[in-house]
Amino acid sequence: MPLAPPAPVTGFGTVTAVPDLPPGFTERFRSHRYDLGGLALHAVTGGSGPALLLVGGWPQFWWQWRKVMLPLAEHFSVVAVDPRGVGRSDLPETGYDSTTAATDLARLMTALGHESFGVAGHDVGMMLAYALAADHPTRVTRLVLAEAALPGISDDPGALPPSNRPVEAAWHFMFNRLASVNEKLVEGREDIYYRDQFAVKGATPDAMPADVVGVYVDALRRPGALHASFQYYRALDATIAQNRERVRAALPMPVLAVGGGAFRGAAVARDVRRVATEVTELVIEGCGHYVPEEAPDALVAALLSFFGERA
Repeated sequence: MPLAPPAPVTGFGTVTAVPDLPPGFTERFRSHRYDLGGLALHAVTGGSGPALLLVGGWPQFWWQWRKVMLPLAEHFSVVAVDPRGVGRSDLPETGYDSTTAATDLARLMTALGHESFGVAGHDVGMMLAYALAADHPTRVTRLVLAEAALPGISDDPGALPPSNRPVEAAWHFMFNRLASVNEKLVEGREDIYYRDQFAVKGATPDAMPADVVGVYVDALRRPGALHASFQYYRALDATIAQNRERVRAALPMPVLAVGGGAFRGAAVARDVRRVATEVTELVIEGCGHYVPEEAPDALVAALLSFFGERA
């Protein structure tokens, strides 16, 4: 039986206190925290129809999906989640490997009463979405993987590759994995570090406007948030080992692989074909890494087309 949701959550990071929401958003969507037993996850839910889980990336939270959620809610019961360590969800010290974090998401969907569902994941959310689909293949009907590599499966750059744009965009993997010095260097300088990350990965340096980046920076200044944001990277050794086991069995569901033409582009589909047999490739030209915010109309059209048979 689905759990009854608690009282709506309010304050920064929920639908009640974030800027730039489309007109009518707060009438359609609500924020709740769901107690899954030892862990509570925050999710923004709304709409009607087949369930569609949206899993976002680093260093963002559910708000990254705001531009696509209303049109998707016309066709789907949308669930935009903050995974563990993100946004208004709990910030535990452990559990950031892909198996544990994906299990959280499966438990959330059970709590919401959705036995089967579609999934769209971006960045770190792509890694979790892949794990969710691979570990729970009878529950995930269709899968969208956008703008990330798959640790242990993709051809990641070596420790000392030539200087180029991909290296400028990926150096943070090593930095974020450090045990503590990264936090000491970034704390109090979050604006410098994260603004550089957004500038390098967008199609242009200002593709992600300063006020938007400011919302993500403010979220990462909340107590414990900076530390938790690095934990997915510190858990990469475990995730790599888990993925090398997963890749032994191809995903059984259709997969849409989405890349921004100004960032990973066709490389996303190239990686996804290593783990799935039924892959549709989409490269959105003029778009960088942040697809839901840089190209929301193109993404909505792609999702409605891809999930159309289920809608």
